[in-house]
Amino acid sequence: MALVFKVRRSEPQLVAPAKPTPKELKLLSDIDDQEGLRFHIPVIQFYKYDPSMKGIDPAKVITQALAKTLIFYYPFAGRLRELPGTQRKLAVDCTAEGVLFVEADADVTLKDFGDALQPPFPCLEDLIFDVPGSAGVLNSPLILIQVTRLACGGFIFALRLNHTMSDAAGLVQFMTALGEIARGADSPSIPPVWQRELLNARNPPRVTCEHREYDQVADTKGTIIPLDDMAHRSFFFGPTEVTALRKLVPPQFHKASTFELLTACLWKCRTAALKMDAEEEVRIICIVNARSRFNPPLPRGYYGNGFAFPVAVTTAGKLCKNPIGYALELVKRAKDAVTDKYMRSVADLMVSKGRPHFTVVRSYLVSDLTHAGFGDVDVGWGKAVYGGAAKGGVGAVPGVASFYIPFKNMVRGEQGIVVPLCLPAQAMDTFVTELDSLLKPKAPLINTTHLIPSSL
Repeated sequence: MALVFKVRRSEPQLVAPAKPTPKELKLLSDIDDQEGLRFHIPVIQFYKYDPSMKGIDPAKVITQALAKTLIFYYPFAGRLRELPGTQRKLAVDCTAEGVLFVEADADVTLKDFGDALQPPFPCLEDLIFDVPGSAGVLNSPLILIQVTRLACGGFIFALRLNHTMSDAAGLVQFMTALGEIARGADSPSIPPVWQRELLNARNPPRVTCEHREYDQVADTKGTIIPLDDMAHRSFFFGPTEVTALRKLVPPQFHKASTFELLTACLWKCRTAALKMDAEEEVRIICIVNARSRFNPPLPRGYYGNGFAFPVAVTTAGKLCKNPIGYALELVKRAKDAVTDKYMRSVADLMVSKGRPHFTVVRSYLVSDLTHAGFGDVDVGWGKAVYGGAAKGGVGAVPGVASFYIPFKNMVRGEQGIVVPLCLPAQAMDTFVTELDSLLKPKAPLINTTHLIPSSL
């Protein structure tokens, strides 16, 4: 039976920087302001009761730390504008209006959520309340935070970010700074670096690489996933499951990363579940952190978007009929394509093609958060017992994206990865069947009742 509880919220407030900050216009990079990042992305942190913090209100600690952190990260307290006379160029108007903050209480304990703290979370819309008028990309708060105190003394720290401002690495850097200041630091240990001009297009722009992730594909057969009757489930991959999958690939791929292996497997099973025509083109988009692939690498402290959407393209027929090794080779090739030259070419494409959205028609996007560090964020109550993506399927088109989240299996004591997936209900049933067929005679993958998350 699904957990149901009540959340009582106070009126939303704006938390501004604790000291005066520069009033200026700061341009985003040409990687930041692409159409595919113009949405708000939710993350959620669960913290247990700490007896040493008895009587201390986490909402008060976090609001005070937030005001101090915004002195250093003052662009987050501003508002996005689209510059007139440009091709939809975005800039932050550093107005110091503040970050939206909601204080709440819930009549539920952390234990009530069960051992398997994983997406989809019950009553998520109450734990990260969509304050009316706050979800716009332009002229709206860039961050919304809700701190919900639980009946056990623990609390939930949920955050929603305008994705044009930062990627996972940049957001974790900001949240880590907030945690440091909440615990008494005067300033962040890693000073924030803006320098968005580092990822701007060249003059004149010149697209030197192939970028099929931005193909303009017509959905002639209505194969964009329907939004009604969507099922949300999470799947655990521990050493047992990964070993079973490795046995399905040829020897030359035995050193493939777990990310590459899982991505190939999930892409194949998901495509089969959606029952696409054999001749239809299908795509896997792998989020690749490109920070270290620049020459020179992006500076430490850079908190803008520093990743790419490289894509592999094939037909549904080839993907489903070929063994896993076929999909794995395509995934590896796509990931390896991301270089400094590739990223410069993406920025140039954005400027020359009007900042297009990546292709969502018959696409599946995966993002590896296993090393992002969300669960390490400590605001005074220790590390989160769960930290990371609030749900799967986020973005402009629900159901397109999945996140890989580190997890610990409580029964077997194994470290592994949980992948939240969002599919139409009927397709989800087929997906489970396809996945189990790859893992037999192993235990069914979908029994996640006894999982507990590890620190991210």
